[in-house]
Amino acid sequence: MEKHIYYLVGFMASGKSTVGPILANTIGWDFYDLDKEIEKKEGMKITAIFKEKGENYFRNLESELLKRISEGKHLIISLGGGTLLKEENRRFIKSKGKMIYLKASPEAAYYRLRFKKDRPVLFAGENDEPTKDEYIQKIRELLEEREKYYLQADYIIDTEHESVGKTVDRI
Repeated sequence: MEKHIYYLVGFMASGKSTVGPILANTIGWDFYDLDKEIEKKEGMKITAIFKEKGENYFRNLESELLKRISEGKHLIISLGGGTLLKEENRRFIKSKGKMIYLKASPEAAYYRLRFKKDRPVLFAGENDEPTKDEYIQKIRELLEEREKYYLQADYIIDTEHESVGKTVDRI
């Protein structure tokens, strides 16, 4: 059976939400950003969901919507950076489609994230603005925890040294 779903995985700011819609448009498939779908369903930003309802609630909702969205065909689905932390999600994704890891270094992630305030797992509850080194170290720690799951992907594409167009072409 041919799999007609591509799941884009990778750390925050690896290019999933940028590459996804362009790829979908290029091949004529539908695109979903799982984080945006969660925000739509809940009527609030992910940072607010984490703050008001907790990470556990968020992760359960994420799994539920992942399954619901994946009922379609010819889909590109951009997953949140932590979606693969749950084994049930990893098994489900592998059974339904192809996983594509968009890879970037902690330094590239820092460069892309440094002005964003909507990444709750980075510095949740911390009042001080982190230094560049603290920020990169936090990214490195999270990436180290998650990369073993990202590396289970069917394809690995470096987004740090490629343009968006070249990344889409490679996929």
